[in-house]
Amino acid sequence: MKQYETVIGLEVHVELATKTKIFCSCSTAFGGAPNTHTCPVCTGMPGSLPVLNRQVVEYAVAVGLALNCSIARCCKFDRKNYFYPDNPQNYQISQLYLPICRDGGVEIETSAGPKVIGIHEIHMEEDAGKLTHDEWEDCSLVDYNRSGVPLIEIVSEPDLRSAEEVIACLEQLRTTIRYLGASDCKLQEGSMRADVNLSVREVGAKAYGTRTEMKNLNSFKAIVRAIEAERQRQIELLEEGKAIVQQTRRWDDNKEQSYPMRSKEDAQDYRYFPEPDLACVAVDDAWLERIKNRQPELRAQKLARYRTEYEIPEYDARLLTATKEMADVFEAASALCGKPKKVSNWLMVETMRLQKERGMEPEEIPFSPENLAKLVELTEAGTINSTVAKQVFEEMFSHDVDPQQYVAQKGLRTVSDEGALAECARQVIAQNPKSVEDYRGGKQKAIGFLVGQTMKAMKGKADPGIVNRLLKEFLEEE
Repeated sequence: MKQYETVIGLEVHVELATKTKIFCSCSTAFGGAPNTHTCPVCTGMPGSLPVLNRQVVEYAVAVGLALNCSIARCCKFDRKNYFYPDNPQNYQISQLYLPICRDGGVEIETSAGPKVIGIHEIHMEEDAGKLTHDEWEDCSLVDYNRSGVPLIEIVSEPDLRSAEEVIACLEQLRTTIRYLGASDCKLQEGSMRADVNLSVREVGAKAYGTRTEMKNLNSFKAIVRAIEAERQRQIELLEEGKAIVQQTRRWDDNKEQSYPMRSKEDAQDYRYFPEPDLACVAVDDAWLERIKNRQPELRAQKLARYRTEYEIPEYDARLLTATKEMADVFEAASALCGKPKKVSNWLMVETMRLQKERGMEPEEIPFSPENLAKLVELTEAGTINSTVAKQVFEEMFSHDVDPQQYVAQKGLRTVSDEGALAECARQVIAQNPKSVEDYRGGKQKAIGFLVGQTMKAMKGKADPGIVNRLLKEFLEEE
């Protein structure tokens, strides 16, 4: 039986985090009422002229530098002509001939080890509007709020060979772009979208097979399913002796199958020509140097530094650096309290648990590093015990309260008065003769129940170490 290899290239569209659109001053905010973030420019009214948003260029250059691209010192915009209802001008301003970035690469980690995926180019362009299909009214409605939102399109080389590699590449791109602050990369809101160009060929063949482009992929799970389904579809066609047609296909994740949308256009089908209303963008040495100097420490650099600066395991470091927000809180809190492992534990366990329970994004951290450091100091000093600390943390997570003030106001300081604890422990022993008998009969675990009852009687504020010691002393008395 023939063995087939999958060949994949990505076109990743990323909406940039500018406050205004690429060629006008309309808002880019997500979720506005339809057609409220619009003006004559982004709705393609006759006589309106585009003015380039400088921040779009700076974000594009920053991403290009982070992905090891060469930066074009002079780049130009082109008109890409096509006629869709969500494209009000009947053309899109994009870059074909002279894009802003070329010839980069992104390193990914896979089960087979590290691999570098080539970046063919990164270009700037404007987004189209959005069509909503109303089946009840049997019509389509168009919203131009997204029209003119700035995009970069990251075009990879056909270096990917599996769904695993595709997801690793997209995750690495998303992490890098988020670290730069260039985009929030939320797939569910469309600020990061990936088109998958896929073909198959016999193992050992040099020539590429006929590719198809998969669209409408709005989650990593959908991308994996679409890749596997399209790979299988193409292999089945080849096995039956049929030709694969180069086309754009729409993925329906509910039905887990794709449908042809149109024959795949080539560049000449879009009738590209230089955009006459925009001048060449010149990136001089001084401007490029300013952008370079603003580049933040990226995740790979943080991981390397964490290995030497903080005494935390590699596993911890990878979780903490998954988002820049988490890494920033970790570093700031650790600097304040000097206990990086304790800070790491609160972030990795309780923070991530509550984020998951409340459906929050990984980068959403509702408390300050200062308050987390104070909580660590309170627990390390024995001012509060671990049970109370979790209670305080939940309040801090919900309302970012000052732990020191909260503990004082609620009277949550640990009770270390041995006289008071001894009296409570003796009462618990007297009230639980069965557990006392079990312990004295050799069942060591029985003391756990007695400790719990004592802690309960002390409203969770007792020092569990002292309670444990006192109970053992009293139980071993004749």
